[in-house]
Amino acid sequence: MLSMRFLDRWRPELLAALRIVAAPLFLEHGTSKVLGWPYVEGMSSVPPLTLFWTAGLIEIIGSLLLIVGLLTRPVAFLLSGEMAIAYFMEHLPIAFFPINNQGDAPILFCFVFLYIAAAGPGAFSLDGRQAAAGS
Repeated sequence: MLSMRFLDRWRPELLAALRIVAAPLFLEHGTSKVLGWPYVEGMSSVPPLTLFWTAGLIEIIGSLLLIVGLLTRPVAFLLSGEMAIAYFMEHLPIAFFPINNQGDAPILFCFVFLYIAAAGPGAFSLDGRQAAAGS
């Protein structure tokens, strides 16, 4: 059987890569709702102070915090829950299968963020710098 043990030494960096790549992808969802950029039909004209707009604001702030790795675990947990709610409120009522209801992204974001909440920020994070400074 093929051993993948050689990747063990890269675990913190790969976890950071997951966090740093997922967060900007998620950021686009928030900026399209709140700022109208990038433009997405049906998402870029959200009225301020609505549930959808508030979700966009949470997505922007949460994504920025994840990019720098600040308050990573609680933020990732919050974003995971937001994506679970989004799936059940917006996507599941359309159709049962995620491929039919465009729910693939919320499901993936939900579980990526849940994993980050459990695993921590990985390397290259402000949380890690604070922990090292406190030691």
